[in-house]
Amino acid sequence: MLHELPSMFDRHAQWMTKYGRMYVSDVEREKRFEIFKSNVEFIESFNREGNKTYWLGINEFADLSNEEFRAYWNGYKVSSSSRQYKKSPFKYENKTAVPSSIDWRKKGAVTPIKDQGECGCCWAFSTVAAMEGITKITTGKLIPLSVQELVDCDTKGENWGCQGGLMDNAFEFIIQNKGLTTEAHYPYEGVDGTCNTMKAASRAASITSYEDVPANNESALLKAVANQPVSVAIDASGSDFQFYAGGFFTGECGTELNHGVTAEGYIRMARDVDVKEGLCGIAMRASYPTA
Repeated sequence: MLHELPSMFDRHAQWMTKYGRMYVSDVEREKRFEIFKSNVEFIESFNREGNKTYWLGINEFADLSNEEFRAYWNGYKVSSSSRQYKKSPFKYENKTAVPSSIDWRKKGAVTPIKDQGECGCCWAFSTVAAMEGITKITTGKLIPLSVQELVDCDTKGENWGCQGGLMDNAFEFIIQNKGLTTEAHYPYEGVDGTCNTMKAASRAASITSYEDVPANNESALLKAVANQPVSVAIDASGSDFQFYAGGFFTGECGTELNHGVTAEGYIRMARDVDVKEGLCGIAMRASYPTA
């Protein structure tokens, strides 16, 4: 017996239910439906070709244009006044024994995936994830740390909460602040807030310093990731990134860094590509904390 496939309108309605999406007017709903329809057609056409090492899926960004996605999601900022990427020591320079693969999740050094929502604070999530990793490695304890503390309190330099920031600046703040409190004590709100100094005073973990991985050097990045979770910045602005669902990402992207992540397994990206910056600029501005 043949079953009639749901119409695009029905699929949009089901998607709205799944993701709890509501629109303020019929005009807005119609606009979002047209974007949803275009995106679904793009995703299904891409997957039908079947000639890539990765695939796309209909996710929570399916009613956003790519321009809206870039504005909504990407919060890694490099301002014209930002300090130069520092020439720091690289503690893993002479490491030669690098495993063929490593997954820091399986080693218990990564907390569950979090949703930053509509706050452009990927820089804070990346910073915290790298700090959680080195804390686990050095103490044996995996402690979920507060992203919101960075969003609210690290605002006197070149980090701007939900408007973007830099991981290295956040590491410097944590060092000066003598650590961060826990996520449970200062939970994530997804909006800019006033620094709660009483909550922030209860510090659960600290770092002593941080180092930048030599820029545009995938071999150096590999050595670093083999030893601890690392913060990286990437160009995550493309439609393939917007709808990535699985596989080894080899899609087209530039090097306009706009999204901070931790390189420990949320997306599988090809390495040893034919540009020195790495795929999507992943090797351009990587760094990690030390403890």
